[in-house]
Amino acid sequence: MKILIAVDGSAPSLQAVRHALALVEQGLRASFVVANVQEPATLYEVVTAQDPEVLREVRAAAGADLIAPAEALLNAARVDYESLVASGDPAHSLVELAEDNGCDAIFVGAWGTGDLTAALLGSVSHEVLKASHLPVTVVRLAEAADEPAAEDSAEGAADATD
Repeated sequence: MKILIAVDGSAPSLQAVRHALALVEQGLRASFVVANVQEPATLYEVVTAQDPEVLREVRAAAGADLIAPAEALLNAARVDYESLVASGDPAHSLVELAEDNGCDAIFVGAWGTGDLTAALLGSVSHEVLKASHLPVTVVRLAEAADEPAAEDSAEGAADATD
């Protein structure tokens, strides 16, 4: 099984990595694609940079920095993975990356703020759920320190397919 894990440097995205590793510890045989999607350059950035290559390099470096903590977890667990940084709309780009790389599922982290907040803010995890034809696991960050982590609780993760 090949799983794309969306990573943006946030605690929930690292929780998704930990959840995936917990599944591997329980016997799941999987390899991973750790992906970060950078927003497209703003008009201001395009005008001030004047060199599209500089913008690409900055975005690639930013994405690599955001992926680094996930890579450290995966390296420590000695699992196979590859890292990708893309640019574009995050949700649709993640779905496209998963499909283009032959992934069987997508894992995304979420703050667990609820449907109303997702509707108002346009949550990436919510959009991935809507856009993907692959199974999507949304791993919520535990709200309090005394709650079990997502990999320790079935309530911490919700599987959905469209």
